[in-house]
Amino acid sequence: MTIASNVKTTLATLKDIEAQLSALALNSLDEEAKRVFHETALTFEHVKKDIQSRVYELERQEPQYKG
Repeated sequence: MTIASNVKTTLATLKDIEAQLSALALNSLDEEAKRVFHETALTFEHVKKDIQSRVYELERQEPQYKG
């Protein structure tokens, strides 16, 4: 597995975790839990953006990794 495919797999996993955290925030009855899930989802959003920029950088440097 190449570095690019590992990074893309990580990005997909982060997107899944972010979606799960958002769902937990929406479905939780406890207000404190809602807040924590929401804040954690926002943190994952920032990490996801950083990883996405790394994917773009890899694709720019190594055109064979596009797609």
